[in-house]
Amino acid sequence: MNKESVNAVVKQLTARGMVIGAIGAVIITMSSMFVALKLSSLPWPIMFVALISMFTLKGLGNTNLNEINVTHTAMSAGAMVSGGLAFTIPGIWILRPDAEPNFLMLLIVSIGGTVLGLIFTSLIRKYFVETQDLAFPMGQAAAEILVVGDEGGSKAKLLFSSLAIAGLFALVRDWFHKIPAVLLNQKMMSYGSLGGIWLSPMLIAVGYIIGPLAISIWFLGAVIGDFGIMIGTQSMGIFNYDQAIAFKQSLGIGLMVGTGLGILLKGILPKSKEIFGAMFSKESGDSIVGMRWAPIVMVLLAFIFATVLNLGALASVITILGVWLATSMSSQCVGQSGINPMEIFGILVLIAVKTVTHIGDIEAFYVAAIVAVACGLVGDVMNDFKEGHILKSNPKAQFIAESIGGIIGAVVSVATLYVIFKAYGGDAIGSEEFPAAQAAAVASMVGGISNVSAFLVGMFVAIVLYFVNFPVMTLGLGVYLPFYLSATAFIGGMIRLAVNKLGKSPKAKENGNIIAAGGLAGEAVVGVVIAIYVAITAM
Repeated sequence: MNKESVNAVVKQLTARGMVIGAIGAVIITMSSMFVALKLSSLPWPIMFVALISMFTLKGLGNTNLNEINVTHTAMSAGAMVSGGLAFTIPGIWILRPDAEPNFLMLLIVSIGGTVLGLIFTSLIRKYFVETQDLAFPMGQAAAEILVVGDEGGSKAKLLFSSLAIAGLFALVRDWFHKIPAVLLNQKMMSYGSLGGIWLSPMLIAVGYIIGPLAISIWFLGAVIGDFGIMIGTQSMGIFNYDQAIAFKQSLGIGLMVGTGLGILLKGILPKSKEIFGAMFSKESGDSIVGMRWAPIVMVLLAFIFATVLNLGALASVITILGVWLATSMSSQCVGQSGINPMEIFGILVLIAVKTVTHIGDIEAFYVAAIVAVACGLVGDVMNDFKEGHILKSNPKAQFIAESIGGIIGAVVSVATLYVIFKAYGGDAIGSEEFPAAQAAAVASMVGGISNVSAFLVGMFVAIVLYFVNFPVMTLGLGVYLPFYLSATAFIGGMIRLAVNKLGKSPKAKENGNIIAAGGLAGEAVVGVVIAIYVAITAM
């Protein structure tokens, strides 16, 4: 690394920044674990930590946007590590409430998934952030907030006004419960479709930032999944409800897996020398840092997974290869939609492992958790790297910060989960106390994919569509996700279309981006604040 690069790392990766980031990582990770189990959801932490880092460092004085960016990269990394663990491992107690958690095993799962996430983040960052130049709406919005907040003036007033309005709306909706979260269509619900609108400034803003083309494909998937499969097939007597939902979910998952395979076949494997060359040469290639140590670490992890976690050699190798595929899918998914279904990626690799090996159910949860933790970390930090790319932060400084925050999150998340289990007992997991809906979904899928034919059709179609440059990942998301999420994001995309058509000046479009960033941040910040409060008062 040249002298100029070293100076950039030193100026951006500061001791005070890492102290602030580490303290924040502990708090955010603990609250994320509790809320993921309690509310079966996890708000993106990037907006909250970006603002906290900005206000804290500006209060200390003599800071810059790059130091702020690097600091909050460390602060948020543990949140989605916690989510990956919370969305998978509690399924063990849903199936076996009397099962005792093994702290060492969980620590290996959490740290192992985090280390794999760090490796693949370094290797694929340039491809998704720079080469493909994906939107990463959360990262774009965070960059907008820091730039406008730093400049001040009328833009800052517009930003923080929209942030305050969205935050107030979210507070009235989620804390005082004076506004319904979702407006559902009863006719669609009679067919088992969650048709309606989610009253969410954040998701509308995500749709606005992504833009009308990608969001229209996303909504097309929702129309196919709900009006075509859920409602259409039941109305014509082709499927009953159980058959329709199995077909819909399997098709959606197949489309997302096919997209992941398409990414590997078309985008990553042809560029494998540039992307993965750092693992076998002194040159860093496309990676952030030299990665000659990575193959050794992966072999060591495979040995630990095989022996200590009792996965066996074949399952361990498939798990690590599955993380490679899944982190690529996660990056594409987050980059195009702002959504990271990390537990779904864990389920896919779990099913692959169980298909060719004879591992037990608990070991299957370990596989899903390793994958989900890696995908959670990669999905979150890719937003930070997109923001850093916009702000021209040093990616090596960000990678070091990510590593610090990620490892802290890996340890703290396991400790928090262990404490929750000891305090409430295994029978509280999956109950009204801790619904843990994502972990319940993992538990229900331990037996395999519901409709293999639909899965295979979706996978094949997705590979073909990806090769002709069709944004098929968002199509798969639309098929799989509840309709109300897709419909809400679609509104944001249509607002963007109207602004593009009717806006007569560049200022109108610029103001639209600022308002969208504020709307996204307002709900995201309030969600994290409520999560922290709920966690602190309930523990």
